[in-house]
Amino acid sequence: MGTPFGFMAFLGVASLIGVIVSHVIVLFDFIEEMHEKGEPLERALPDAGIERIRPVMITVAATILALFPLALEGGPLWKPLCYAQIGGLAVATFITLLLVPVFYSIFVLDLKWIKWETTEDRQRLS
Repeated sequence: MGTPFGFMAFLGVASLIGVIVSHVIVLFDFIEEMHEKGEPLERALPDAGIERIRPVMITVAATILALFPLALEGGPLWKPLCYAQIGGLAVATFITLLLVPVFYSIFVLDLKWIKWETTEDRQRLS
């Protein structure tokens, strides 16, 4: 965007990381709630994305819309921070909503780091 990557841009990226981690935690929490209810993985992952997309998008849209006036009229100190957050949130939101379910399924299905049991599996083992 033609602005230097200085301290303020770094501060924008650092706070952006916190927001992205918050979104990931929200998705993981919802997936784990579905897991505790005994839902199959193939249903829990899309449901998590669909159910949590509204709060994530509202947060992102409100932040981006609030940063535009500051980016345009805030002066040279605020422009790098605002552009780093606006661009980062726009890209990271879609990446988060796509990659979190993909990585979660890799951890469950391929790497088997997370054990996933449905209600039917639990009844069969009992």
